[in-house]
Amino acid sequence: MNKIFLSAIFSFVTLAIMPAAETQKQPATGASAPDFKLTAGDGSQVSLKDYRGKWVVLYFYPKDFTSGCTMEAKNFQRDLTKYEQAGAVVLGVSVDSAQSHKEFCAKEGLNFKLLADPDAKISAQYGSTMEYQGAKMATRNTFLINPKGEIAKVYTGVKPTEHSEEVLKTLAELQKG
Repeated sequence: MNKIFLSAIFSFVTLAIMPAAETQKQPATGASAPDFKLTAGDGSQVSLKDYRGKWVVLYFYPKDFTSGCTMEAKNFQRDLTKYEQAGAVVLGVSVDSAQSHKEFCAKEGLNFKLLADPDAKISAQYGSTMEYQGAKMATRNTFLINPKGEIAKVYTGVKPTEHSEEVLKTLAELQKG
């Protein structure tokens, strides 16, 4: 019961401070997406350039095992086949450890990579950080990156319940030209 209560409070506080995070400068549409090399929950090293030639859904989220983040991840998982059919990969990023991501993926049945950004360096490059109890965390922003490695669409202040469908719709529109 305490875990549920704490999760609800954390989610509420996260949503309450989201507008401040939206004032950060994200990479602009058309700009080259900042490259990175991060550790995934499976222990592999993942770089954005590994996915050149594919569409990438790069989503930043605050914390593993919290209600909004779990809902968002489950929705991406639910739609994963649609992303694969569209030639896209889904990558999630938070400041949680690779071990936390491994446990989160196992518990929630997630089959896409979650990347550890413990110092929030990559989150900051994407204008997607916030302070929570003196620590930096990722904000709920998403970047749709085209096969050339350019930012095709930026989503800030994402609503976890409907976000995956929104990204799929935009992806289809962009692929039609």
